[in-house]
Amino acid sequence: MTTAPVMSIALADTDRPPLRPLPRRAAELLAALDAPPRLVAHLRAVHDVAAQLVDRVERDQPSLPFDRGAVLFGAATHDIGKTRHVGELSGPGSAHEEAGRELLLAHGVSAELARFAATHGSWAAPGARFEDLLVSLADKIWKNKRVPELEDLVVDALARAGGRARWEEFMALDETLTRIGDGAGERLAYQMFFPVTAG
Repeated sequence: MTTAPVMSIALADTDRPPLRPLPRRAAELLAALDAPPRLVAHLRAVHDVAAQLVDRVERDQPSLPFDRGAVLFGAATHDIGKTRHVGELSGPGSAHEEAGRELLLAHGVSAELARFAATHGSWAAPGARFEDLLVSLADKIWKNKRVPELEDLVVDALARAGGRARWEEFMALDETLTRIGDGAGERLAYQMFFPVTAG
């Protein structure tokens, strides 16, 4: 595969569904690693959902300190290890997590940003930060998979930061996730349009 198809999938305008382009640095890394088209499409869908989540947090919790750019870069690269473990694009496995972190570090990405490749599947681990939770949540809700334990951790963080009652935060997040989840069919169709391997 040449880099042009990867860059096109990562950055070109889409209207069904409308998806924000990946950060250029993430797109360039995916091109350099000859990422499978389906992986690039998946990362674009998760990145767009992450952007919707951070938009909601910034609007409703302006005093909550978190790194928007880290969440978006993390969502755009969280599965980059699947360039080395392509079988995990269509089947189970977690070998891509540490492999992804190592790939990002080897390509000059800071440990602070590379961590998302390793942490997106371990959101319940001690020390998970709010940014990690948002990347993990985006990786679930893009396909409308609801994970109550993960959502509870996000609700708890929002309630601590904003001073609203926990049930109010739960209701607000549930409404956001339901709205985002309603677009899962189009996102899944978009991802499935692209082949797992080039050629």
